[in-house]
Amino acid sequence: MSATWYECKVKYRKTDDSGAQKMTTEPYLVDAISYTEAESRINEEMSAYISDEFKITNIRVANYAEIHPFENSDRWFKSKVSLIAFDEESGKERKSNMYLLVQANDVKEAFDNTNQMMNGTMGDYTIPAIAESPIMDVFPYFSGEEGDLEKLERFNTIKDSVPVEPEVEEVIDAAEQVASDNSTTEDESEESSKNFDIQEDTTVYATVGFDEEE
Repeated sequence: MSATWYECKVKYRKTDDSGAQKMTTEPYLVDAISYTEAESRINEEMSAYISDEFKITNIRVANYAEIHPFENSDRWFKSKVSLIAFDEESGKERKSNMYLLVQANDVKEAFDNTNQMMNGTMGDYTIPAIAESPIMDVFPYFSGEEGDLEKLERFNTIKDSVPVEPEVEEVIDAAEQVASDNSTTEDESEESSKNFDIQEDTTVYATVGFDEEE
């Protein structure tokens, strides 16, 4: 999605998890053709989320070449990508940097997602730096052109998808299970000895194996 992205800082009164309210300033991204349109768009977008009064404290052009949402991710990361080209005149390599904003759940996932988006790139590249971005949300522009609505809807669907919590299976402690089995066997042996003068040793020893995590 090719666009000029503007970072807009919004100041408003936010309620935290404890129910207390405090003033906070958060950055958001919108794509627009000018500062004026960026201000208009961020006011429109934030009005749908914030019922109280809010203020736009700063608007500046963001230096992101591309924005890439990913499913089941709720954090944004700024990836620095160095494109490597060979200068025939000097005989040396030249590097040019660009920045991507990608969604992920941690730095490693952000690295993998950045590589995924760069797979089709002609030429070599490196990823020298990745850092979590304070960006709270991204609002792409809808031009009204044919096919653009579908792209916008897909972008928002992927962006707004939340991480899926892994199902936690109840695991029975194997050591406790073995101890319980041995205790039962000993009780049975003791009971049997009351009825027989000679009792063959029938104690069963169980071996428990644990799979090592790779």
